[in-house]
Amino acid sequence: MQVTLKLYASLGAYLPAHAERNMAPVDVAEGTSIKDLLDRYNVPRESCHLVLLNGVFQAPAIRATVKLSPGDAVAVWPPVAGG
Repeated sequence: MQVTLKLYASLGAYLPAHAERNMAPVDVAEGTSIKDLLDRYNVPRESCHLVLLNGVFQAPAIRATVKLSPGDAVAVWPPVAGG
């Protein structure tokens, strides 16, 4: 099944080569969790500060149990510092 992986800021380096504009359609097996998807692309867990599934925040405690569905979009931002 196909989902969209969106990685922003410094995390964009972990997207597959065919990515455009910080996103890429990717094929995953049924039963794939958010954690599985991010692990597949070697996205460091400590860099996954804000994770959204179809625009809804996914807390770190549930990322391993939330299963993806066809057409889902996972967007991830690293921690941001500013002042």
